[in-house]
Amino acid sequence: MIRTRFAPSPNGLLHLGHAYAAVVAHDLARARGGEFLLRIEDIDGTRSRAELIPEIVADLAWLGLRWDGAVVHQSSRLPSYQAAAQRLKAQGLLYPCRCTRADVLAASPGSGPDGPIYPGTCRGRAVDPAGAAWRLDMAKAAALAGPLEWTDELAGVQRARPEAFGDVVLLRKEAPASYHLAATLDDAADGVTLVTRGADLFASTHVHRLLQALLGLSVPVWHHHGLLVESDGRKLAKRRGSPSLADLRRSGADGPALAEALRTALFPAGLSLVSGVIISP
Repeated sequence: MIRTRFAPSPNGLLHLGHAYAAVVAHDLARARGGEFLLRIEDIDGTRSRAELIPEIVADLAWLGLRWDGAVVHQSSRLPSYQAAAQRLKAQGLLYPCRCTRADVLAASPGSGPDGPIYPGTCRGRAVDPAGAAWRLDMAKAAALAGPLEWTDELAGVQRARPEAFGDVVLLRKEAPASYHLAATLDDAADGVTLVTRGADLFASTHVHRLLQALLGLSVPVWHHHGLLVESDGRKLAKRRGSPSLADLRRSGADGPALAEALRTALFPAGLSLVSGVIISP
């Protein structure tokens, strides 16, 4: 059975870009007789706001979307992240790093899909692990996993090239796990068979496929859909104050009508859908 999920973070109110992503995931599941899950990614202790979770639930219900089963919270899965990290440490694939963002930027040899590539400053050094981030030794991990592929419904079969990211952080200083590790483990735990998300996360899948191989996890198919963008070409974002669904809901707007408009590409003035935005290593 096909199973999709929508997995927002409660670090800001949902906007129309989130609505589009939720509708895509919901409709793909329903059209194929499958299940649609709701997962709240609430482990970023510096940004997550518990009071926004009821707003997310209300927004999705207002759009006319219904999910299967109980809402899952990432914060209930912290032991699974630690267990996975211990497995990777036992394989000699993780090392502690105390470099700041400024340190990485100053020494980086170039940019990758996640930004400045880590230069490997702490790799092989004796670093106090207390309060440190933990990075994946990418070269060692890729060599251990061997050649890998993954499939996107829109872009076809892809050869995994996680090396383009450099030594990514899997355990963060300020959160129990990075997006790469948490999302990969959660999708496997939830039995997700079709991962739907925006094309801006296309490149992340190269890392996620590697983690699946290292941890013996199931491998889904991916569907990286287009992005809603504003008239200046920038995607909608919480941090830039894009109009929220909560405001529309409270103003008396018709949620199901909005969802139907998104399905049929009848976007509000000033917004358009950019398809095929593939960011590959």
